[in-house]
Amino acid sequence: MAKKRLQEIRKIRLERVEKLRELGIEPYPGKVKDKEEVKVVRKQMGKTVSVAGRLWSIREHGNCCFADLKDETGAIQLFFQKKIINEQFKLVKLLDIGDFIWVKGKVIKTKSGEVTIDIIEFELLAKSIRPLPSTWHGLKDVEERYRKRYLDTLLNPEVKKRFEIRADIITSIREFLDKRGYVEVETPTLQPVYGGGLAKPFKTHHNVLDADLYLRISDEMYLKRLIIGGFEKVYEITKVFRNEGVDFDHNPEFTMFEAMTAYEDYEYGMDIIEEIIEYAAKKTLGTTEFEFQGTKMSVKRPWKRYKYVEAIKEIAGIDPMSWKTLEEAKNAAKKLEIREDKLGELKKMKSIGEVIAFVFEEAVEEKLVQPTIIYDYPVEISPLAKKCEDPRFTQRFEMFAFGSELGNNYTELNDPVDLKKRFIEEKKREEAGFEEAHQTDDDYLEAIEYGFPPTCGIAIGVDRLVMLFTDARNIKEIIAFPTLRPKVKVKKKKKKK
Repeated sequence: MAKKRLQEIRKIRLERVEKLRELGIEPYPGKVKDKEEVKVVRKQMGKTVSVAGRLWSIREHGNCCFADLKDETGAIQLFFQKKIINEQFKLVKLLDIGDFIWVKGKVIKTKSGEVTIDIIEFELLAKSIRPLPSTWHGLKDVEERYRKRYLDTLLNPEVKKRFEIRADIITSIREFLDKRGYVEVETPTLQPVYGGGLAKPFKTHHNVLDADLYLRISDEMYLKRLIIGGFEKVYEITKVFRNEGVDFDHNPEFTMFEAMTAYEDYEYGMDIIEEIIEYAAKKTLGTTEFEFQGTKMSVKRPWKRYKYVEAIKEIAGIDPMSWKTLEEAKNAAKKLEIREDKLGELKKMKSIGEVIAFVFEEAVEEKLVQPTIIYDYPVEISPLAKKCEDPRFTQRFEMFAFGSELGNNYTELNDPVDLKKRFIEEKKREEAGFEEAHQTDDDYLEAIEYGFPPTCGIAIGVDRLVMLFTDARNIKEIIAFPTLRPKVKVKKKKKKK
């Protein structure tokens, strides 16, 4: 029934488009006359003004008509009178809710005290063919909101506000770094070797070069090349792509901030990460304290900090430093309440460090609600990080909040001999079935042989930071156009024999 009704409305509106053209009026003109913002003209009582926006309601009363118009800054009532606009009044009957129009008139107050524009003239800017869904009855299906985000932001102001905060967060990060002498750079989206993280990539093929390429899983490897090339402070805010599952805090395409600072280590990184996030909160929210899903949160410095194994001992009640053998580590992990499918991953692991990471991810990570820094990660899961004094661990740290990782950071491994050994170990992990193993990047190995100064690399998952600042439990709420399953499955082309 709803579909039939929609067809009827579209038919009527299309007929109105033709009627307008018959009257010599173009329903989709290319130019808009001078206009002011609604929030500005509402204060200009008695003055003649002009505004442009979308019609949200129309109320006819014989030889006059009231309507509400909205632009990005606010709403205002319009008053059309036949005795003033004369022949144009017949065009009012061809207007529909959702149309964009330009109006000129005098700002007045009605008897009820409503600020109104008494129209002198108006012009249709764009005819709406489909009716807007009702704020109350339309867009109830969450996935439909994501598919039709243009309607979601139009009808739900809080959704639009989230994207405005997102823009402010990114601006504040840039502002913080620019003030400190960092240079914003651009690195390749298509890469011949993917790296800088442990993730599965999206693969494509360049026909002219006859070469396989990958959408970047990180921009890290290229930022480090720039440090080798003489830059000392660089950063990039960019899209990265990972061919992985979709859930409340994962989307295959997401936004990453990453920076490299020469002559610094991960202790500097921990401090500056806290400073960046604190600064972003003050600039965008006006405070460092706010609620997330009913829990009071604070990003004010300093944050809690735990060594990786200390967090496991305190939160999971297990001491990884007591494990002497791989078998002992696996047996300890099995005592935790872990899903059967996850135990399959445990069987593939070839080192105590991997088991330590497994226990952390399964028993600790989701319990890190308040902003927390975890540091000194096992070497087996940190192929690009410099080792600590205890060679089983690396100078790597991650930030966590609401049970999710906010970013991966470390003192960069700048020893080419050690890095080559790490790449060999990663290859073994890949052969053992670990699909997300880091790839061997021979070009990068050659680059650091020319000399790579001590460097700290830091990163923030922008989407998750936006989730934290906007009280969004699902990452889809803060990505304007998240990746969704196609409504209609595309049939794969059969390969020619």
